[in-house]
Amino acid sequence: MEWLTIGAFAKACRLSPKALRLYDELDLLKPARVDPETGYRYYADAQLERARLVAWLRRLGMPLARIREVCALPAGPAAREVRAYWARVEAETAVRRDLAAFLVDHLSGESRRDTTTMLELRYAANSDRGHVRPSNQDTAYAGRRLLAVADGCGPAGASASAAAVAALKPLEEAELSPGNVLNLLEDAVRSAAEAVQGVAEGSAEVGTTLTALLWTGSRLALVHVGDSRAYLLRDGELFRITHDHTVVQALIDEGRLTPEEAESHPQRMLLAKALPGGTADTPDLKLHEARAGDRYLVCSDGLTRAVPDERIRELLGNGTAPEVTVRTLIDAANAAGGADNVSCVVADAVTAPRRPDGAG
Repeated sequence: MEWLTIGAFAKACRLSPKALRLYDELDLLKPARVDPETGYRYYADAQLERARLVAWLRRLGMPLARIREVCALPAGPAAREVRAYWARVEAETAVRRDLAAFLVDHLSGESRRDTTTMLELRYAANSDRGHVRPSNQDTAYAGRRLLAVADGCGPAGASASAAAVAALKPLEEAELSPGNVLNLLEDAVRSAAEAVQGVAEGSAEVGTTLTALLWTGSRLALVHVGDSRAYLLRDGELFRITHDHTVVQALIDEGRLTPEEAESHPQRMLLAKALPGGTADTPDLKLHEARAGDRYLVCSDGLTRAVPDERIRELLGNGTAPEVTVRTLIDAANAAGGADNVSCVVADAVTAPRRPDGAG
């Protein structure tokens, strides 16, 4: 058999030698032969197809861990995985597109207010201690504009989560527009971090996650720190709109762990970001365009560690009112063992009733 050197193989598949060495370390694309004396890598012609697939998927921006999953699948299921990944990318791109459209309207003095369907939220929140923990350190809140969940940790975890959510509640009465909402939310999170710092009194063991959605009338602004989550159920499909700030998630993103391996990893509970955090721990901030019929879920990891996403999708799509769905989700977590506190906020975006002419 004729071997290709790493340089020749890299040129043929349009991957750099540096990338090939990384993919070898991650067991994503192992060389066909390694010289026992020099350690030099050689590849076979038959590996070019897989290498080109890896290169194409990387150009899509797909994380290495997911590329490894796609490459292990037959052609049909692999195509479905690529389609699902790209649907998520398009959804995220649509959010940026909508923000760009708003900025064009705002800066040009144009307005689409008359053609925009006004929406409102119908919501419910609940929190439960679970079956194992001695106390509940979660805080869940749902109001006319604000939906929030915080999951505290340490000896004053309950106070930390409550302080973080309380710092966001003034936003219920703030003057909001899609142009200023992210700035207001960022300022509120700074206040939340300061409030948690005051509760912690210098203890590194005290902190909290914080995931919140702020309603502007047609859009939802998201702020996220930690491993609580926010989901969107749209047209029967469930989309996670937050990214966990954990050590194992970072390893998954780098391709050094699979999601299955992460489930039993000894550091699976270790947060990479939380409040109060440091100067480098910036929160995720995003703006989401809402549609009538959307259903949003904000929850602590007491739900997501106990109930699979597919089951969450089924329960969110059961057609019940938010307050019933919240209780159903909590019951599902407790039925799975209730190993942690569990908090859920469910909100439906519905068309606002028309007001009589002249009504404020």
